[in-house]
Amino acid sequence: MSNQKIAQFLGIDIGNTHTVVGLFQGRTIVHTWRIATKKDSTCHEVAPNVSFWLNQHEIKFSNISGVIVSSVVPPAAEIWWQFAQHYLKAPCLDAHSVAERIIQIDYPRPHEIGTDRLINSIGAFNRFKSACIVVDFGTATTFDCISKKGEYLGGAIAPGIGMSLQGLFSKTSRLPLVRLEDRDLPALGKTTEDAIRAGILYGFAGMTDRLLEELSGYFEDSSPVTVATGGLASVIFGVSKNLSELLPELTMEGLGICIEKSFLSK
Repeated sequence: MSNQKIAQFLGIDIGNTHTVVGLFQGRTIVHTWRIATKKDSTCHEVAPNVSFWLNQHEIKFSNISGVIVSSVVPPAAEIWWQFAQHYLKAPCLDAHSVAERIIQIDYPRPHEIGTDRLINSIGAFNRFKSACIVVDFGTATTFDCISKKGEYLGGAIAPGIGMSLQGLFSKTSRLPLVRLEDRDLPALGKTTEDAIRAGILYGFAGMTDRLLEELSGYFEDSSPVTVATGGLASVIFGVSKNLSELLPELTMEGLGICIEKSFLSK
């Protein structure tokens, strides 16, 4: 057996609300950390946190061979680019550019597609090798279609669960801000809080199922695998009738493939 060490990388998934930092050995995910996305932070503020996380795995900055950044928040992405340059002294790649070399895109303006949507599509097709629809329950709820040949086809975007809960709270005088809990909940709420939870839970599940039905109609010669991912995917997955797979770390899986194609295939 070879004693050669496997190269280690960081995959950064920057969303509008949260940023997930993934530690990879090769293309395999080892651990993830989740923090709030901050546009006004600096690389010097990020560095101590990353150092602490890596120390838990006995890894130094000098052990990281490369970084790949998926972002829908350009100012936050710049922070991680500077961190890679100043602290890791390692190459840092834009995941969108890498993704465009991996997946065929049937979309008029590919640069407008959220990087996370492309990365999710790469991860889903790599896992199932068939037509897929990926539903990501993040700040926004996104639906992305991948053909049986692995082409990105497009999709739909709807408000996110957290955005809807915040909207009810901020635009009304008496409705409270509640958390959507991962528990059995009847559609008939007996408190204001549970009525809000029921409306959001079953409303989003219904929206999800209807959109999956509509989008499935574009796959004339195949039945797509329907995949749920994102922070609140597990909550909706338990109620939805049309979601078939739950993959909370799908974005990290996709970033692992991007790491393999960009750093390990040379």
